Amino acid sequence: MYFYYGIKPAIPVGVRFALRHYHSIPLKWAVASTWPINPAAVGIPANWPGWPDGKKFAFVLSHDVEGRKGLERCRTLANLEMRLGFRSSYNFVPEGEYVTPVELRSYLIKNGFEVGVHDLHHDGSLYRSQGEFSKSALKINQYLEDWNAVGFRSGFMRHDLGWIGKLDIRYDASTFDSDPFEPQPDGVQTIFPFWVHRPEGSAYLELPYTLPQDSTVFLVLREKNNDVWKRKLDWIAEQGGMAFVIVHPDYLAFEKRPAYSEYPVDLYQDFLEYVQKHYQDSAWFARPSDVEQYLRHRMAPDKSAPVQFHDSSGLNVSELRA
Repeated sequence: MYFYYGIKPAIPVGVRFALRHYHSIPLKWAVASTWPINPAAVGIPANWPGWPDGKKFAFVLSHDVEGRKGLERCRTLANLEMRLGFRSSYNFVPEGEYVTPVELRSYLIKNGFEVGVHDLHHDGSLYRSQGEFSKSALKINQYLEDWNAVGFRSGFMRHDLGWIGKLDIRYDASTFDSDPFEPQPDGVQTIFPFWVHRPEGSAYLELPYTLPQDSTVFLVLREKNNDVWKRKLDWIAEQGGMAFVIVHPDYLAFEKRPAYSEYPVDLYQDFLEYVQKHYQDSAWFARPSDVEQYLRHRMAPDKSAPVQFHDSSGLNVSELRA
């Protein structure tokens, strides 16, 4: 896997997505019983306080900004979301191929958006060894402090919840309920947030994304509509869970014909309009930090009586499910 990350920059983006597409064809049929909807992920958390103001479910938007192209589109995307009445989280790579302007972060925060840290280099090296992760964590923690950020997401959705606990975060968003198309495909099998305890007793909230990533739907599987998103959203709403979305501005085509590695922004806008039309009154529209703050006050992490599961690293995780 790390060999692939080493040669990845030399492989054209279109070629990478083409290879993933041909690999995904048989996989999509093989996992049809658990993706995009995994029936095992519906357990209502023990001592669950419900969502604020009696809302039926939570709707949370996030964006991973991978390269310069995505960086240049952040304001346009934010303006689209503001026009439709949404706020989201923008996760920036601290030491990737771009430098995040202070002015952009300030613009987002001033307008009610959230800023988070996305990996360190986004080159697949973060989890190469525990020692390397620990050294990178020192830098990541400094960026978290400098950006006044409280959330993190790993590149390529790599995750080791024990190692991630070394970060000075209040929440992490590096996992998913079910996503067999990721390099590390072990899902946490829940559409609800859960607490992860650090050895010294503190905890951070894990927020799994629960709608398929835009890159998977439109670039890997080459879907021509957003029905997968709508079907999964409707199911999560029925279960009272958290609809957590990842959209990459790098792949959104705003004004020109989409390139091979892009899809029309109309698909995203139509989805947001669908959410407004069908769930304006029943959804809690929140940023990731809002979810963390709400649950920390109403369902404080309790190490005395957690339900346990083990992630791929073997770490014992305090989960909220009954």
